[in-house]
Amino acid sequence: MYISELDKAEIRQVIEKQLQAFQQDDFITAFSFASPAIQQQFGSWDNFKDMVTDSYQAVYRPRSVMFRGFTMVENFPAQNLILMDSTGNIVQATYVMQLQQDHSWRIHGCFLVPIDKTVS
Repeated sequence: MYISELDKAEIRQVIEKQLQAFQQDDFITAFSFASPAIQQQFGSWDNFKDMVTDSYQAVYRPRSVMFRGFTMVENFPAQNLILMDSTGNIVQATYVMQLQQDHSWRIHGCFLVPIDKTVS
């Protein structure tokens, strides 16, 4: 799948808006950026909130965010980020994106891989 520069900018904007929503504890808005399949998997924004706050601290409360390159994951475009959590742990986040019928982008998954570095 070809990803244009416009698509890349729109994908980045979706991720930034979700991260901003997390910063404001606006889980309804954050949940709205998830793909329909992810929304169905969690069933409600409240279940989504529990998952994010329990397992995705670097996404929920990043101390630092750095956007990196794009890749493909099972034929879906994916944006790589480097995130530092509130305690200084660094992870690579891969946001798998899905193009919707209305030509908007939604987050179809996020995978975190620890990087063996901690910054104090």
